[in-house]
Amino acid sequence: MTFEIKERDLLARIGRLKTKSGTVETPLLFPVINPAVQPIPPRRIHEDFGFDALITNAYILKKHFQNQPAEKGLHKFLDFNGVIMTDSGAYQILVYGDIDTTPEEIVEYQERIDTDIATILDWPTGWKVQRKRAEQTVNETLKRAKQLFKTKTRKDILWVGPVQGGRHLDLVAKSALEMARLPFQIYALGSPTEVMQGYQFDVLADMTMAAKMNLPIEKPLHLFGAGHPLMFSLAIALGCDLFDSAAYAIYARENRYMTEYGTSRLDELEYLPCTCPKCSKTTPKEALEMRPKERQAFLAEHNLYTCQAELKRIKQAIKHGRLWEHLELRAHGHPTLLQALKRLKKYEDFIEKHSPAVKKSGIFFFNSVGLTRPEVVRHRKRLAERYSLPKEAKILLLIPQTRIKPFHKSKEFKEVMKLLRSAFGKRLDEVHTCFYAAPFGVIPIELDEVYPLSQHEVALPLDKETIDYVSNQVADYIKNTIYEMVMLLHDPENWNQDVLNTCRKTCLKKNIKFKYFNIKEKRSKTMLTSLKKILQKALSEKP
Repeated sequence: MTFEIKERDLLARIGRLKTKSGTVETPLLFPVINPAVQPIPPRRIHEDFGFDALITNAYILKKHFQNQPAEKGLHKFLDFNGVIMTDSGAYQILVYGDIDTTPEEIVEYQERIDTDIATILDWPTGWKVQRKRAEQTVNETLKRAKQLFKTKTRKDILWVGPVQGGRHLDLVAKSALEMARLPFQIYALGSPTEVMQGYQFDVLADMTMAAKMNLPIEKPLHLFGAGHPLMFSLAIALGCDLFDSAAYAIYARENRYMTEYGTSRLDELEYLPCTCPKCSKTTPKEALEMRPKERQAFLAEHNLYTCQAELKRIKQAIKHGRLWEHLELRAHGHPTLLQALKRLKKYEDFIEKHSPAVKKSGIFFFNSVGLTRPEVVRHRKRLAERYSLPKEAKILLLIPQTRIKPFHKSKEFKEVMKLLRSAFGKRLDEVHTCFYAAPFGVIPIELDEVYPLSQHEVALPLDKETIDYVSNQVADYIKNTIYEMVMLLHDPENWNQDVLNTCRKTCLKKNIKFKYFNIKEKRSKTMLTSLKKILQKALSEKP
């Protein structure tokens, strides 16, 4: 097996996963196939909808079709030429409590039917179980995982190692650490279905990160049961490369119509907000008048088109380095998704570490939710850990962000530079200019053109959380540097009094001089003259 990563953004990646039946591109959705009740033939799922892989249940095949898949070969049995993954029956354990097979039998059966990607018969934790029960499921799953490598006989099948633990995040982390020691080609997060059905996406984020942070970063991660396009971007941003969905068919049986921002019941719609081949020729009324099986097939096909379209949007966002923006857009589709996005604050260091430093596009900053994005976190960390002041710097001049970027090419900055030259002459190096700007905080002039400090757009007016963040970054910068004087060009229209008050208090605590000027007067001769006098006085006081 090879898993080659081609593009990255956040923890998401576009990759190529090689199996014995072909190479597929990730992020990859496996539509769930149940041969007994399948509204769309597998061949059409591949040829008409563009899905290169699907998943079916080995336990159901064994129970209902026995040796037929082995005799024909699974691909011929399903009439599907792409990559096939098989689940083991663990979901049936979760629903019914037990199944009439053994882990060894399921391993042997998956090898016999010639699947491409196989899953051990793990013991799913479920959601509402007590800790003792959760520990049992983790330990039993690890026991079965270790046994696999004594049982399996083929080397050309990719095996999935499921991580259990449910809502007990420390057990999820333990399960992932132990599973990571075993040579699985793919890992998976088990037991998330009930969490997603309850729209507990913040809990899902915690579970996913508990697993992701303890598994080999270079190997694919599968999220079982992640079936709705509404949450694809969240799962992919958190590093899930593979996931499966039966929702397209289950929703169709319930007359439910998928969109990328939620689900509607067919009888509630006046219009079909989709231009897929099915919806562009049909109205809700016409769909409701169809015979049940025909309507079910119609909805299942639409749902598959919706899933595929969202996957393509996400992949393009990864290519452009705009996955965060796409994730913010989707997060406003449901309050719990936005709650999950805010939860990423807990994991900002890990996400920053594994997110690319340079992208093809600049970034859009909408509000304080974006303060968690890797570019903002990275600037804060590097400024604190790696940045050194110019040797001659004695006076800090803080200038607010301008509409022009890079900031040092703006008209406002050029006006200030004239004053600096006039007042300081050859000692101009003693004044160190920095900009205070959302969302990054302090931007030293020598870093002004470094990505993405000039490659971003910000929505004004700023929200209070963003103003507080920038004010705190200004304070931290002053605390951690050695200046003899701080001068602030204050912009009350965009920054209220926060930056001003923060600078004043910080300078007072450090016992250094502080002066400020109201930016509203920046074009008045009085303000310019006053600033020049302050600069000249500061110059004259130098030894």
